[in-house]
Amino acid sequence: MSRHSWAEPWKVKMVEHLKMTTRQEREAAIAEAGFNTFLLPSRFVYIDLLTDSGTNAMSDRQWAGLMMGDEAYAGSENFYHLQDAIRRYYGYQHLIPTHQGRGAEHILSQLCIRPGQLVPGNMYFTTTKVHQELAGGKFVDVIIDEAHDPDNEFPFKGNCDLAKIERLIREHGAAKIAYLSLETNVNMAGGQPCSLANIRETCALCHKHGIKVYLDATRAVENAYFIQQREPGQKNRTIAQILRDICDCTDGATMSAKKDALVNIGGFLAVNDEELAERARNMVVIYEGLHTYGGLAGRDMEAMAIGIAESVQFDHMHARIGQVEYLGHKLIEGGVPIVRPIGGHGVFLDAKRFLLHIPHEQFPAQALAAALYVESGVRAMERGAVSAGRDHETGQNVFPSLELVRLTIPRRVYTQAHMDVTAESVIELLENREKIVGLRFTHEPKYLRFFQARFEPVSGETVFKK
Repeated sequence: MSRHSWAEPWKVKMVEHLKMTTRQEREAAIAEAGFNTFLLPSRFVYIDLLTDSGTNAMSDRQWAGLMMGDEAYAGSENFYHLQDAIRRYYGYQHLIPTHQGRGAEHILSQLCIRPGQLVPGNMYFTTTKVHQELAGGKFVDVIIDEAHDPDNEFPFKGNCDLAKIERLIREHGAAKIAYLSLETNVNMAGGQPCSLANIRETCALCHKHGIKVYLDATRAVENAYFIQQREPGQKNRTIAQILRDICDCTDGATMSAKKDALVNIGGFLAVNDEELAERARNMVVIYEGLHTYGGLAGRDMEAMAIGIAESVQFDHMHARIGQVEYLGHKLIEGGVPIVRPIGGHGVFLDAKRFLLHIPHEQFPAQALAAALYVESGVRAMERGAVSAGRDHETGQNVFPSLELVRLTIPRRVYTQAHMDVTAESVIELLENREKIVGLRFTHEPKYLRFFQARFEPVSGETVFKK
């Protein structure tokens, strides 16, 4: 089957110089970082695919918007510009800006979860889940079973399983459920989208039982693009129209604007319920900043408002997803096991199949991410057992069915040549995979351990010795 080429809908105006390192320098750097790519200084990284959170390139219009920052402590003009953009593109009436997405997750969790309540969702996300747990809730996974199979080609593996939701309501009662947490372009499943039909059915089922639905809108624009491309009856509709349809089904949303909205910092909580909005405004003053800036500078809110408008443009999203697919197809052609279909914000390597000789207890995804850095200077991140953490009751490591390494593509940052280098490096690593060894903890934080944990090889001094 032929594939049409994609091309960037922008041209380069400024460059950032990158440091080229030797293998010896990288071996020393990853050892100093405790074999955790999150602890690497960025100056030692060549191609940084750790995350797309705040690492995107802003446009000339966004940079110009920074100069229009109204830094008034109260009532910044940029707040109202951002509020207008959110009302237009996301549809929610009340805006509570936060410093980033987890600030919004914290406020929503504290306001809407009572101790002992359940919070169903279509696969957990790390920061979302920990905020739900700190508020006394318990996350329950209601994603479809196909999401746990990296080879399954179902186009909407982010869908909620309605039967699982109905069973949860039947067994525990609607009052026991705080709300349903709906993620678009599900990160931990490999960037897999939800269909519009499933979103509508899920929200209708919850609302029938008086259960609110709050959207994680972090990558809702990418999800809208996949709906346009894959779902029957959606091809001739705009991304903006589909995005509004997604949001109109739900009662509110948390947002890390550092992804779809193309900014380096920022987020928001947006809701339709005026009483909840007032409680959130009161809480944001305690934890983030006044309700018209929420921990952000006025210039950041202006850049966010402009980025929201840019994010729904077809040419931008076509090139963004096209670059991810370009890398994914190069890896497939090279025999690399990845999550299929190719996701929206990155390519996810199946570390269990990549490193068959490393047992789950030795964290193959963590080892693979460290080895890739040693091999090439490409920084990726683990999305498997280290991210999943420990069972709160038994204290044992949780071993999810998906043990992945995420190659996350920042928006408007890298070229096709960078993707070629990445693909060639991963393929070469595959050819030498038996030389990669597993890891064990030397330091393990209590919360979100994948950010700050440290490891050592189970044998020898390095994770990958050629």
